[in-house]
Amino acid sequence: MTPVTLSPLYVPIFMTQLSTLPIDLRLDRSRHAAPQVFEKLRALIVSMDLKPGAPLARGELAEAFGLSQTPIRDALIQLRDEGLVDIYPQHTTTVSRIDIAAARQAHFLRRSLELEIVRVLAQRSDPDLIARLQAHIDVQHANCGQEGFPAFMAADQGFHFDMHVAAGVEALWELEQRYSGHVDRLRRLHLPEEGKAERILRDHQRILDAIAAQDVAGAQLALREHLSGTLSQIDEICQRYPDYVRLG
Repeated sequence: MTPVTLSPLYVPIFMTQLSTLPIDLRLDRSRHAAPQVFEKLRALIVSMDLKPGAPLARGELAEAFGLSQTPIRDALIQLRDEGLVDIYPQHTTTVSRIDIAAARQAHFLRRSLELEIVRVLAQRSDPDLIARLQAHIDVQHANCGQEGFPAFMAADQGFHFDMHVAAGVEALWELEQRYSGHVDRLRRLHLPEEGKAERILRDHQRILDAIAAQDVAGAQLALREHLSGTLSQIDEICQRYPDYVRLG
């Protein structure tokens, strides 16, 4: 596995320089501010652009987003509720370490739900769904390199989201996402492994082909193997990035 190039733990990140990170700080003024700040900070945490241990100063965040501290506080509380930040009252707020136990539970939830989803989908013919899933795979093929990483991951999310929608359980996708932060960060550390992106593509194609062939057993087997990749490498990831994880 080739490690991601990451800065050392606890190197200060001055949030007044947040504009240097790969995210648009502009807010949609027709929407409430706090959910948008939450979404943007969560994306930076899950992508590992904000590393475990990075300080999140409320005042500096307010300045960067052009807001009062109230929506910043509300966004940080929501991130804390997902286990992605640690808030120390009257002291500081930092990005949390990756909780391995929480990651295992999120993986268990997703695997249980998606095994049932592919069973449902493989029992019926849905050419429109097959076309949508293939379109996501095609986007991933076109963005397999490091420069195309955001588009690759967006297509990965789209592939699984469309399966939830087709199975009529879109609300469960939102449930999964609330618990996915820790396992998603593990995947971000694991993805640079040589051949990982290609394996994701092969897995997606196997899942799609089995659904199209109405092969329930084949679809579930392909999904199980697909979702096992990162979790099977937890020990190695923890050894490579001991300062980014929490084992207890």
